[in-house]
Amino acid sequence: MLAVYYCSNQLDRCLVDELTIYVGLFPLMCRPFRLKTSKWVFQKMHKKLDMKSTIRTVSSNKQVALVAHDHCKSELLRWVKEHKDALAHHKLFATGTTGNILSRETGLAITSLMSGPMGGDQQLGAMICEKKIDVLVFFWDPLSAVPHDPDVKALLRISAVWNIPVAINRASANYLITSPMMTHEIDIEVPDYDKYLSERL
Repeated sequence: MLAVYYCSNQLDRCLVDELTIYVGLFPLMCRPFRLKTSKWVFQKMHKKLDMKSTIRTVSSNKQVALVAHDHCKSELLRWVKEHKDALAHHKLFATGTTGNILSRETGLAITSLMSGPMGGDQQLGAMICEKKIDVLVFFWDPLSAVPHDPDVKALLRISAVWNIPVAINRASANYLITSPMMTHEIDIEVPDYDKYLSERL
């Protein structure tokens, strides 16, 4: 079985002198040989990976996701109570336990998804891809390990891919909720997936 490994310190940088390709045979561990390509070839490869952008218009009534790890749920609840009036103008979503606590304690209408460890973070990630979430407020605990940590990282990654605002603590959440953009229609750049798909088919 022939395996090809593309090895480079930073593939996302254009200032790379060479792209090293290791070729080996499996299951036998044989000495790999090095094949060097020019900077021009690498830049051509890098260019092909670029995703085109398009404009997405986000309405003044945002779709807001509220998420908190166990040790941060009380802090998120306090924050939601402080900004209850502002949040009431938006459509709210939350992962299972957090959503039920917030809805019960504040009276806000919140759509609760699955609990985070049971797939709630992945549900939110899918909704972000489908443009059904505009803002993510995620009070995550940097001092405790969680069993669904890969889901958490995937959620934060997909938020960056689709260019939605993300607040990860009380300070950033305060900046976000008090921004004039929260109550106005705004345009954001997002990946042009339709164009990307049409070029590949």
